[in-house]
Amino acid sequence: MIAVRTFVRHFSRKRAEDLRKISPNVTPREASSVAQDLYHVIKRRGPLPVSKTWIHAQGHYMPSFRNLSTLASTGMDCREGVKLLVTGGSRAQKMVGIWLFGSAAWVFSMVVLGGVTRLTRSGLSMTDWKFTGGLPPLSDEDWLHEFEKYKQSPEYKRVNKGMSIEDFKFIYLMEYAHRMWGRTLGLMFALPFSYFLRKGYITLQLGLRLSALFALGAGQGLIGWWMVKSGLEEPASEYAQPRVSPYRLAAHLTSAFAIYCGLFWTGLSVVMPEPPAESVAWVRGAAKVKRFALPVSLLVAITAVSGAFVAGNDAGHAYNTFPKMGDTWIPEDVFDMKPLIRNFFENTSTVQLDHRILATATLISIGTLWWSTRKLDIHPAVKSLIGSTVGMASLQVTLGISTLLSYVPVSLGTAHQAGALTLLTLMMLLNHTVRRPSMSLLKSLPQVAKTT
Repeated sequence: MIAVRTFVRHFSRKRAEDLRKISPNVTPREASSVAQDLYHVIKRRGPLPVSKTWIHAQGHYMPSFRNLSTLASTGMDCREGVKLLVTGGSRAQKMVGIWLFGSAAWVFSMVVLGGVTRLTRSGLSMTDWKFTGGLPPLSDEDWLHEFEKYKQSPEYKRVNKGMSIEDFKFIYLMEYAHRMWGRTLGLMFALPFSYFLRKGYITLQLGLRLSALFALGAGQGLIGWWMVKSGLEEPASEYAQPRVSPYRLAAHLTSAFAIYCGLFWTGLSVVMPEPPAESVAWVRGAAKVKRFALPVSLLVAITAVSGAFVAGNDAGHAYNTFPKMGDTWIPEDVFDMKPLIRNFFENTSTVQLDHRILATATLISIGTLWWSTRKLDIHPAVKSLIGSTVGMASLQVTLGISTLLSYVPVSLGTAHQAGALTLLTLMMLLNHTVRRPSMSLLKSLPQVAKTT
């Protein structure tokens, strides 16, 4: 789809002669008038997409003279059949898009920081929680007071007994940074949201969606404390190490992933209300890709959630061999717990086996997606995305195996968690790119894309 600005430049350069080749009944005066009208529309409102009748001339796709003349006179802000999420023109669309992608990037960094906090065993260092937060300890007396509270926790008594106050300061500040990073995200989201609402840029549909994401983000702090609180309780066995509930950790991480996905998808919908489509053939190819991409995306998401249970059960510190688990392919105790369903969420052997199977299935599925679509007539951007997804899936499996064989070092464990979110990002981008265009755009497309 060609922007009106390109059309104006074309007619400014070619003037009436090119236009008369398209429509012999158009006079040079009429051509000049239309170009001037379009120029003023663009100058006032920004580039406007065209979704009307297209005709072929000299190897280019151009909107018909009559429809562009109507567009120039009306100065439409939105396309027929497309519900834009942002009003106020292209500048407002760009501003809201940058804000949403910036918020999504902040959530991504929160997930990475949360992984570092967990892997450095810093998450249980703060034994209380306030919704608004507060300043960290500033004096030696304040630090001693916090340290005494930590000494009453099961983690100190069973894991960190004899820890120095300097070591305690490190894990405390890690957890403090994680909490304050989340509160800062709340401000960074709420203030621009209020501004865009006041300016009238946010439509009702977008406002409801963003309000739901903001509420989920506010609840994320409560979910985090609910998770931490489970790790401050005495373990059932005297030989067990204190750790948070795997169910609560999975809820916390899954909630963070959901917020990120919601922000990223919404940002894409704001800046790219129509998918890239230059021919009916490419649209048909994209529809075939979508049939594969949706179930593969679901598998990627399930694998990521299973990784949360691996983290919650410290399953990465068991069976540090590959491809076998110890000396066998399947450990004997995978179904020891009763009822049977508990094994899939609480049994270290079963949880790690599940994650291995799901990760392998994800890699095979993404490889199959690439193989099945490699000969389809699809947009080059879609081909590139599928290739990038295959590469990222291969890297993620490599990171997972390396993390396991290395006994889960902080660097590799954090990279593996970030890799899961990166792979999910690519799958979301792929699904967004292959969605069906509006009827008005479909009607305007040629059967086959022309190359110039």
